[in-house]
Amino acid sequence: MNDLCADIGFKSINHAGEELCGDHVDVASKEDGSTIIVLADGLGSGVQASILSTLTSKIISTMMAADLSIEDCVSTIAATLPVTGKHGVAYSTFTIINLVRNHTAELIQYDNPEVIFIRDGDVTDYPMTEMNIEGKKIYRSTIRLQEGDIFVAMSDGCPHASADIMYNNDWKREDIAQFVADMSLTGYTAKVLCTMLVDECDKLYGYHPLDDATAAVVRIRKRVPMNILFGPPADPDDCNKMMSLFFSKEGKRIVCGGTTASIAAKYLRKPLKAKAPQGATGGIPPISELEGVDLVTEGVVTMSRVLEYAQDYLQANETYEEWNYGHDGASRICQLLFEEATDINFYVGRAMNPAHQNPDLPINFNIKMNIVKELASCLERMGKRIRVSYF
Repeated sequence: MNDLCADIGFKSINHAGEELCGDHVDVASKEDGSTIIVLADGLGSGVQASILSTLTSKIISTMMAADLSIEDCVSTIAATLPVTGKHGVAYSTFTIINLVRNHTAELIQYDNPEVIFIRDGDVTDYPMTEMNIEGKKIYRSTIRLQEGDIFVAMSDGCPHASADIMYNNDWKREDIAQFVADMSLTGYTAKVLCTMLVDECDKLYGYHPLDDATAAVVRIRKRVPMNILFGPPADPDDCNKMMSLFFSKEGKRIVCGGTTASIAAKYLRKPLKAKAPQGATGGIPPISELEGVDLVTEGVVTMSRVLEYAQDYLQANETYEEWNYGHDGASRICQLLFEEATDINFYVGRAMNPAHQNPDLPINFNIKMNIVKELASCLERMGKRIRVSYF
């Protein structure tokens, strides 16, 4: 293993009038640290295409995670996929990005637009070897990974996106590649890059897509640890132990909760200072300052908003601008956890807050624990390594 990791993001828009997307992306991890990303595009659109693409991506990712060959995967797909009544074929194109222990990217492509590879901000060519499996022409490539490398896989609904039934010759794969390359220089995350790309396709379709359109972006980056302290320990005698572990870890530090911040300030023997709000806070309590801590926020109310942003991030990502440009505590936490961190350590205190036991208040101990559980789950789905320690 090395200190590189993969930032992965994907987004789809449905064919106009369809409730289900005919494209599907599946991500699987292996015990050795390898990651398999599969983007499948089912024939046509709607329910049938959704079934084809979902089966294809699930079969491939599961089999490759079990170290089976691409030949075995394709043979299984050919024997498994239902045959369509209209076309008389079982058909789903696919793109596989296999990140082998974050050292090497293995690209396996069948009939989707070619994967775009960006290195040092430039669109870069790569060699492809043709294979013939079950009568299908499949192309295979191997690329040694470097920090900053970006891969863009997409379904054929992305190139030539147009509001008319005619192809848009001003939006070819080459134009998409340059669009992403220009945006990559800003340091945007994979999720933001694919959101911007798919949103641009939607715009070119006149917000009435004539095909399903999906993009999956992989950005290679170095691992960045982050530590978040949320709540005092159940046993006050464990305060020093909790603080010692929290402050001994490498990476930036976030402290959530007034009582928790006071304990941290006492441990550090530093003053805790209130900070004047900057701009609109959307009802989020103000942040504080403490030397030795990168961010100090209020607890449950702030973390509840972080969870809302995290859930949206994994879906439509519609609130990106709200938290990305915000200065309140919840926005600042999102910026650190979603965009900067790769490895996140939670230190969660189980102490009951007497102020939360009022039945007239919408906050209680179970809500706090559920926030931690759900947020950790969301962050794992973003590709973060999560560790939760309770005190």
